[in-house]
Amino acid sequence: MRDAVIVEAVRTPIGKGKQNGALAGTHPVELLSHTLRTLVERSGIDPALVDDVIGGCVDQVGEQAMNTTRYAWLGAGLPESVPATTVDRQCGSSQQATHFAAQGVLSGAYDIAVACGVESMSRVPMWSNVPPGADPFGPGVAARYPEGLVPQGISAELIAAKWSIGRTAMDEYAVMSHRRAARSWADGLFDAEVAPLGELTRDECVRPGTTTGVLAGLRPAYHDPVLAERFPQIDWSVTAGNASPVNDGASAVLIMSGDTARQLGLRPLARLHSFAVTGSDPLLMLTGVIPATEKVLRRAGLRLDDIDLFEVNEAFAAVVLAWQQETGADLDRVNVHGGAIALGHPLGASGTRLTTTLVHAMRERGARYGLQTMCEAGGLANAMILEAL
Repeated sequence: MRDAVIVEAVRTPIGKGKQNGALAGTHPVELLSHTLRTLVERSGIDPALVDDVIGGCVDQVGEQAMNTTRYAWLGAGLPESVPATTVDRQCGSSQQATHFAAQGVLSGAYDIAVACGVESMSRVPMWSNVPPGADPFGPGVAARYPEGLVPQGISAELIAAKWSIGRTAMDEYAVMSHRRAARSWADGLFDAEVAPLGELTRDECVRPGTTTGVLAGLRPAYHDPVLAERFPQIDWSVTAGNASPVNDGASAVLIMSGDTARQLGLRPLARLHSFAVTGSDPLLMLTGVIPATEKVLRRAGLRLDDIDLFEVNEAFAAVVLAWQQETGADLDRVNVHGGAIALGHPLGASGTRLTTTLVHAMRERGARYGLQTMCEAGGLANAMILEAL
């Protein structure tokens, strides 16, 4: 029976997605090229053996248009004979790329594939692909949801209200994320996964000295008087401090069959065990991680207690805390090296960034099983389970 294993996983340091960010001057294709080149160099494989490269990118417009993944492979100086494609499942785009790549290997369509992702939010800001006045939803969606859907920040506020998650709990969680990330950098735990780029050698948004007192001084990021009337239950507790920032970055994982890894003399980091994708309420939007976790555990034949480490994307602290309430997971095993609130969330790159961090954390801690899940715009979520080898 065929299996699919990860043999290498790398990422850039994550830069601030602003004009003064360290990676703001780097074209997104070059961000991904650097990561793909490093992936090939560290693995030592002949890149011509790769059957396909599948990349994630959310705002596929401007400098991120025209199948960014293909041009990143070419820009890295890698063989023209290797194909590539770019997918969009919003924030989970590169996790979906990982699912597709692994499923291709499992089916026998591929022997070797690369899953990757990129986003330069300083050069291609969110919603750049929706011109002013454009309607990305169409009349059918408007008829189905006559009161209108809402931005993700409002969804996070609705989640906080529904699960009774207060401002203090969200700020405390954010401080924990920063402290874990800072400690992991200080202990050298990111050294194996990060490929420095230019002068940037570390994630740019980690704030080791942040406190709940500092975060308490931030104003709500999404307060809207009109929506306040529509949703009187909202306390307006989501701030820039307990949500992920905007960022620039890229990441990539090398996937192949176990037989191929043995033939090439490569030691796998982990086996891709099980996969799930779900849809959920597009108004709450970000709660799909709850049913996705249940679904992937059921498919794997595992229980929550079997999972040693979790990576749950920290789009907002409220998302992780609602997921934790529903699953009962121990937060001491969740995002142990810090999450997106501290490290950053370069949209299209985040899926394979989480995978990169997870496989290295599993090896460092001797974990057997790791579970990764991500919420996504539109009411979607991906989940997968990795098994150490």
